[in-house]
Amino acid sequence: MKTEKKVTWGGLLNLFVVYFVWGSTYLAIRVAVREGSGFPPFALGAMRVLPAAAILIALGALARKRVRLTRRELVTLIFSGLLLWLGGNGMVNWSEQRADSSIAALMIAATPIWVAITEAILDRRLPSLRFAGALMIGFSGIAVLSWPVLRSGVRADILAIIGLLIAGFSWGLGTILQSRRPVGVQSVVSAGYQQLFGGIGFVLIFLLSSEPVPNPIPEAWWAWGYLVVFGSLFSFTAYVRAVELLPTSIVMTYPYVNPVIAVFLGWIILNEPITMWTIAGAVLVLLGVAGIFQERRINGPRP
Repeated sequence: MKTEKKVTWGGLLNLFVVYFVWGSTYLAIRVAVREGSGFPPFALGAMRVLPAAAILIALGALARKRVRLTRRELVTLIFSGLLLWLGGNGMVNWSEQRADSSIAALMIAATPIWVAITEAILDRRLPSLRFAGALMIGFSGIAVLSWPVLRSGVRADILAIIGLLIAGFSWGLGTILQSRRPVGVQSVVSAGYQQLFGGIGFVLIFLLSSEPVPNPIPEAWWAWGYLVVFGSLFSFTAYVRAVELLPTSIVMTYPYVNPVIAVFLGWIILNEPITMWTIAGAVLVLLGVAGIFQERRINGPRP
């Protein structure tokens, strides 16, 4: 049975980057892949992660970090990269052709539940009642936060819902694999290789599915640039570092926080209104996250 990691300030700093940046990427993906924007979903994935991968690996080499992988590291990074990017991000891209970004954020918010169930099976132990309760409180907060938008009539079909469920489960598996099979290369190099292998997967699906050649409109190009620089270069590297430093249960609080960040960014930047639904949902989300941290503080690292 694995030994849990301790909570460190360095890990929390990287997690806060993920909290804030990834809260805005659902909207950017929607702008890039919606009808008429010009980006097919898997072409967008490839064009997002391959440039980021090249930059990150080059930065590692220039900093004289080890970039040559052992066989074990290669296997780990291939599978984690495919699970995280092709299965996780790729299915979000595909689903957001048919679903609004709000429903995507809500569905991906279930990822910590899949992770908790999977880890309970792997470790042959049930989550504590406090931990399970914190998960459900956080998820109920996402539901409350999203209810006004859902009630107003979002667009989503059953295939999009299935795709988002697959995305959350795949991302969770990739996170568990990355956490339980740590690699010896630096976080920047690890993030680069995972995006490289995910990008190769995107290219293969792009070719096999005969997606059209991208022809993006200007707004889609801006969304692509944001996804490359902030979604892949900065925040995914921070995510990899957070997985290395923090317990998985702590890292997986980010799907709860991302929709809250998205709502408040909309209020600050676009003057979108904040209602009682917004406040109630945000409070429940933060209570759920606080419950997970409290469970970790009380029980400590478990062998």
